[in-house]
Amino acid sequence: MTVRNRLRAPFAALAVGAALSVLTGAATPAAAGKIFVTNERDHTMTVLDSESLKVTDTIKTGRRPRGVIASPDNKLIYVCASDDNRVEVYDAQTGKMIKTLPSGPDPELFILHPSGNPLYIANEDDALVTIVDTAKGSVVAEIPVGVEPEGMGVSPDGKTLVTTSETTNMAHFIDTDTKQIVENVLVDSRPRFAEFTPDGKFVWVSAEVGGTVSVIENGTHEVVKRIEFKIPGVTAEAIQPVGVRITKDGARAFIALGPSNRVAIVDTKTYEVKSYLLVGQRVWQLGFSPDEKKLYSTNGNSNDISVIDVESGKVTKSVTVGRSPWGVVAIP
Repeated sequence: MTVRNRLRAPFAALAVGAALSVLTGAATPAAAGKIFVTNERDHTMTVLDSESLKVTDTIKTGRRPRGVIASPDNKLIYVCASDDNRVEVYDAQTGKMIKTLPSGPDPELFILHPSGNPLYIANEDDALVTIVDTAKGSVVAEIPVGVEPEGMGVSPDGKTLVTTSETTNMAHFIDTDTKQIVENVLVDSRPRFAEFTPDGKFVWVSAEVGGTVSVIENGTHEVVKRIEFKIPGVTAEAIQPVGVRITKDGARAFIALGPSNRVAIVDTKTYEVKSYLLVGQRVWQLGFSPDEKKLYSTNGNSNDISVIDVESGKVTKSVTVGRSPWGVVAIP
């Protein structure tokens, strides 16, 4: 074979291979998604491959990272660096920090407007909700709320913001246009999280010390149901509702129950608790996979996440991450 023919041969093989792929319908495997877990005590964020569940990266963050969310286009990851009083913004693909945003003191949880801008941040130490323009990196407004605000939820249409204040035991309903509180709703002791139903008609508010979840109608601001939890062999004091996630079809809610080491599955129509799933120690927050086939729980005292199969309602695996995992978000 001449030199010219030897050079041509590999390219010919590639061309044949490409043609066969077209004819047979073969495609390049899609890249796996990513799971991001903030580790409160390690000051890091663990990145896992969503298919293999292997740790692919450990990102150094600011001090005491807690809340973590993704931008609507999944290109950016936002992290509350609570002890550094800032929000950090990372490139979801490279893991590099792009910029920081002002947050006010001790940001714990936050939420993006459905459009991706602005960002609403709970400042636990200052009884404020800080509103930040994510493009300009500037504070738009500060809204005084109850003592120790934490939970942050926004309606699907972006018109209503709800923040929970732990010490005041209230859910504050805020008009995002006027930036004014329109109603304060009393819930049980130490509310920690707020999650709207997909249709925007209700918001679910967990109460850690009260041991309940209040379902509040968005239009009337009335508590229509207070869900209680009873687990055989577990004391009432150990049942501490924190993270809440509701499926996109609005049919089921998953509630993280803290040191009871359980996740409750609740029928959103009847408010009946269907089952309790045993996960890791001190389950804190929850996050769905993008296709909603999996649910991930952060287990702060066992330093791992649990993987829940959403359809079957079974725990399938636990994966070790950093110390005191707090928040979790998954992207395609």
